[in-house]
Amino acid sequence: MLQWYPVHYRIGAAPLITAAMVVLALLGRLLLPGSALVVWPLFAAMPLICLLHLYLLLDDDAMGKLDALFYALVHLPLAFVVWTFSLIHATGDSLF
Repeated sequence: MLQWYPVHYRIGAAPLITAAMVVLALLGRLLLPGSALVVWPLFAAMPLICLLHLYLLLDDDAMGKLDALFYALVHLPLAFVVWTFSLIHATGDSLF
């Protein structure tokens, strides 16, 4: 596979995006409540996290496949909960 970044950056990208979701939701609610500038990056964050975990499963250099699978099985449910609450907080306690 192409190696654009060192291994530890590829492994840590998904949790960093999860943390960025929290920061974006908190600042977005404070500065621009319910704005599309805040909501659409949050909508795009979860599919990006899923793609990053899929990339780690396919990448042989980052970690073993079983390690990447356990990493995804632990992080994806946690990221989904953070993503849901970030969306609810950023939109003003409503997704509609």
